[in-house]
Amino acid sequence: MRIGTLVLAAMLLLAAGCTQESQNKISRAIQNWTGTDGVLEIYAGDKLVRRFIAIDKVSTAYGTDDNVPRPYRFGYGVLDENFNFRKDPGEKKVYFEFSDYSTSYIFFENPR
Repeated sequence: MRIGTLVLAAMLLLAAGCTQESQNKISRAIQNWTGTDGVLEIYAGDKLVRRFIAIDKVSTAYGTDDNVPRPYRFGYGVLDENFNFRKDPGEKKVYFEFSDYSTSYIFFENPR
């Protein structure tokens, strides 16, 4: 317990001296390590058409040869077919992609 408290205090002191962008990178690295119970909702107009739950992270695709960011995001999550924020029998973890150009989406931490 004492070691954990010391590590947390050291991290807070380091973060206080960093720029906002550096703090964001540290936060994302911690979330990547500990996991995030994220939810991704995809909309067609104002109608919810897909919901993915239990997402650890959403990543930006990069080109293999040129390392340039691609205009889509991807990840893995459970397809919540009945929109109840729970993994029910028959709902499986799937790969998903969504475009920056054609999709309205919201990514947030699961409130349940």
